[in-house]
Amino acid sequence: MSKKNKQFSADTIGKSVEVSENNPFYFGKENYKLMLIGLALIVVGFLLMMGPDANTVDGKYDPNVWNEDIFSIRRIRIAPMLVIAGFAVEVYAILKRKKK
Repeated sequence: MSKKNKQFSADTIGKSVEVSENNPFYFGKENYKLMLIGLALIVVGFLLMMGPDANTVDGKYDPNVWNEDIFSIRRIRIAPMLVIAGFAVEVYAILKRKKK
């Protein structure tokens, strides 16, 4: 058989079925573009989360000082939302069907 079989039945079990397609790849260009966009969102989200910890001032650890910057909107709200959006775009890019 050289044509694509979309219907399966009990008669075809155990028999080899050939599927011929011009392009054997599952993902198309749009899928890869969406994957790169999702990856960029994840990387930007993690970069926005970076910064000094609670007891670091001017790059040096000081246990007597408290750094309030760990509770900034950028690190608590924006960065995690970008990471979640990036993972959502990745899932969409993987599940999206290629146009034929």
